[in-house]
Amino acid sequence: MPVPEFKIKQRLQDGERLTGCLLRMPAEETVEMLAVTGFDFVLIDCEHGPADLIDLRQHIALIQLHGMTPLVRVGLNEHQLILRALDQGAEGIVAPHIDSAHDAEDLVQAVHYPPLGHRGFATYSRAGGFGTVPADTHREKSLNGTLTLAMLESPEATRNAGEILSCPGIDGYLIGTADLNASLGDGDLSFKESVAEIHRQAVAAGGYRADLASSLSGAEESFDDGAQLIVYNLAHIMMALFADLVPDARGSAGNS
Repeated sequence: MPVPEFKIKQRLQDGERLTGCLLRMPAEETVEMLAVTGFDFVLIDCEHGPADLIDLRQHIALIQLHGMTPLVRVGLNEHQLILRALDQGAEGIVAPHIDSAHDAEDLVQAVHYPPLGHRGFATYSRAGGFGTVPADTHREKSLNGTLTLAMLESPEATRNAGEILSCPGIDGYLIGTADLNASLGDGDLSFKESVAEIHRQAVAAGGYRADLASSLSGAEESFDDGAQLIVYNLAHIMMALFADLVPDARGSAGNS
């Protein structure tokens, strides 16, 4: 297969609304099922899921082979994983716990080649066609095509959302709803107020908005409210479905 073109940022710039799933490895057959269904991208979760590089490479290649966009969520400050994920062809990085403009600048430094960042330059990896892509072409593709999303998931991130999203190289954000809710304390805005404040600052600063969803109705509400990307929490959806499929054993026993 030829070296895949990066397409997600261009699609967003063209005004498309994109739908994907948060996936934990290994899940090769699920990737194929998502492609058959017509999803736009897959976000591989290496923060709360396995981060084995061999599996990651295989999943990135499979996602692209089926015409979808591979994004990777890394763990906190995992700059080496960012480099390796991008070298293997990931089209974007989602980074957790970006709380300040300084954190945002560090993320951009890890994602991009000089002069914007300090990512180690190589064309002989999968992303560079194993050395067949000219260096200037590879550099330009990475600069213009790599999607960088900051996860905002704390009271500090809520206060600093505008500064974070104004950082050159940050393309948008995803609110980490579980961490945000868990981190709130006395004197902080409520969860609902925090989400509204992040969105308010984001509109002023610019950048693409990605929302987590667990249902079609939730996704439609997010799109109507201004989101450009929907990330379905696949584990949540599958567990809810499985629970609905299990008969109530206690009720059945009581009726026997």
